[in-house]
Amino acid sequence: MSASGGTKAIVAALAANLAIAVAKFVAFLFSGSSSMLAESVHSLADSGNQGLLLLGGKKAQREATPQHPFGYGRERYIYAFLVSIVLFSVGGMFAIYEGYEKIKHPHEIDHWYWPVGVLVFAIIAETFSFRTAINESNALRGKQSWKEFVRHAKAPELPVVLLEDLGALVGLILALGGVGLALATGDGVWDGIGTLCIGILLILIAIVLAAETKSLLLGEAAGVEEVKKIEAAIVDGDTVTDIIHMRTLHLGPEELLVAAKIAVQHDDTATEIATAIDAAESRIREAVPIARVIYLEPDIYRETEAAKGPDREAAPGGPTKPAEH
Repeated sequence: MSASGGTKAIVAALAANLAIAVAKFVAFLFSGSSSMLAESVHSLADSGNQGLLLLGGKKAQREATPQHPFGYGRERYIYAFLVSIVLFSVGGMFAIYEGYEKIKHPHEIDHWYWPVGVLVFAIIAETFSFRTAINESNALRGKQSWKEFVRHAKAPELPVVLLEDLGALVGLILALGGVGLALATGDGVWDGIGTLCIGILLILIAIVLAAETKSLLLGEAAGVEEVKKIEAAIVDGDTVTDIIHMRTLHLGPEELLVAAKIAVQHDDTATEIATAIDAAESRIREAVPIARVIYLEPDIYRETEAAKGPDREAAPGGPTKPAEH
């Protein structure tokens, strides 16, 4: 997986979650706290999720085959989508079930220092993991807000780890609140309520992740800035006079397909057009290095055909002239 895939953030999150899962489960065995059981399952599910992300990154590196001529870059999207399913089913639904059972059949928490101590340790470990994910993301998000980064990032791993770590920290605070209220009041119902809140939180995060990774699986175009760079690189003002229409598609986080119908002079020779297309492809790859699959079709721009209606890249800042067909 490339650096933009956030391997460092994934490994940090995996190490933190494995240690936390063991500590939480030990605390559950000594205290009987349902919040601790739900949180241990949550951390175990998160560990599995990080394993899925690493596996997806590994599989995405396979070479293209005749059956899959555009390679396996989308493996990373598939495994990120699986993460949302695991988070929803194993993490969220289990926590809701456990919280319901604890509210229905409450009991006091034994050996309170176990859950409290483990929760404090877990908050420290998750903070370290979350900070690593933030630092890795800052190198890529530029001037985007965090909401924009999560919504528009083409590499799914960092948004997944960010949301998982954020959910883990909030979940730990909820668990600590539930355990604290249960200890203060002597009523184990509060422990169950905290567990229920954790489950709802995990399901909400899973829904957000599923929606974002579904969009990537369906196929997203290049970002607005990349589209502008590609357009500027295609037109040379000599042989290639304009872009009739263009389409872009991410074959993977770091691989972009560019297909465009370009306007050329009607009296250009085949050799001149072929040379111009080769030059345009070189300019595109220099301007946007991830544009690795490029198809340029030469055509003659005709006003009568263009007046029939536009057929162009949907992204803002696209070509200014309508299509020929």
